[in-house]
Amino acid sequence: MSETVQDRYHRVMLCLAFGIAFLMPLLNFGTAPMVTAIMSEMGLSHAEFGLIFSVAVFSLMLFRIPWGLLGNRIGYRKAFQIALPFVAVFAVIRALAPDYATFLVSQFLLGVALAAVMPCLPLLVKEWAPERPGFATGVYISGFAAGNAVAFGLTPYLLELLNWRHVLLAYSGLVIIVALLWWTLARSTAVAAFSFQLRSFMGLFKDRCVWVLLIFMMAGIGSYDTLATWLPKILVAKGLPPNLATLLPLGYLLAAPTIGFVLDRFRNTRAVVALLGIIAAMAIVGINYAPYSLLLLCIFVTGFTTMGVLTIILSVPTHHQRLAPFAASVVGLVSSLGNLVSLVMPAIFGYLIDITGTFQASLFTIAALAGIMLLFGSRMSE
Repeated sequence: MSETVQDRYHRVMLCLAFGIAFLMPLLNFGTAPMVTAIMSEMGLSHAEFGLIFSVAVFSLMLFRIPWGLLGNRIGYRKAFQIALPFVAVFAVIRALAPDYATFLVSQFLLGVALAAVMPCLPLLVKEWAPERPGFATGVYISGFAAGNAVAFGLTPYLLELLNWRHVLLAYSGLVIIVALLWWTLARSTAVAAFSFQLRSFMGLFKDRCVWVLLIFMMAGIGSYDTLATWLPKILVAKGLPPNLATLLPLGYLLAAPTIGFVLDRFRNTRAVVALLGIIAAMAIVGINYAPYSLLLLCIFVTGFTTMGVLTIILSVPTHHQRLAPFAASVVGLVSSLGNLVSLVMPAIFGYLIDITGTFQASLFTIAALAGIMLLFGSRMSE
């Protein structure tokens, strides 16, 4: 393959990676602004609507590990050729669901197909950006942030013009476009690994570096997801508009390429993580006490630092000597187990508010989670 063609496909593949990453939060969180419309049409309680999100998270956690194994076995190109059409089908079924049961089942199956995204994208980076894995990882992680921003920012405006089903169908159309582009343009010359599978996968549990990445995932994702859930409520309690919480994903959006750029030039990953942990803890505590102007900065920095860790987590397996052959399996394992904190911490955060009558103790808990776990993980040897 000539250098010119190689360079062209490098850009094409990174654009496709960004598009695939963009779809996951768009489809998962795009229903959040539709809560009133969906509950009204289907006659749902708050608990029943909440279950819609729970089944999606559960299926993502459950099937990331199998997709990681499959990605290592058949390659990321074939894995996405399988997953993306199913994402499109289940997204359309969800939009047209005649009742709650159909909606719930389609939401679960949508999560099953979307579970391929997190473990398989690092394989694309490993093949197409071996010299700049941090920046390339940051590029597609920006897709997660952009999809999250569109889901929460654009969807309410679309609902003023369209029925919620039409909005979901429009989002399904984006999936169809990305799937067609992948089938048409995606290339891969990487040799899939056919021999290691389950025995080698079980060996990952003995690798100290995998546990370090898991600690990073729990601290970063757990802190961000919890704050994303509760920050609007905290801002209202402070007498501030809840839409200021959008500074959190804006920090996330900037963190991905910035941290990736730093990693490619400053390979001391543990020092970067330790610094992010210290700054994250200070910023989260600052949300408690900072005046208005500094509060906005604290929110932005919190998103930047907690999700900057995600770039490191997804980048390391692409070039680490022991983990690179099993990159998809490592990411599938770490992301599945790491998301357990995202299920537990929002409830603990709310419980602390109930027993203390204020959000200060809850924010201190999140600051401790981010700071202590990231510092502890950064001190562990590989």
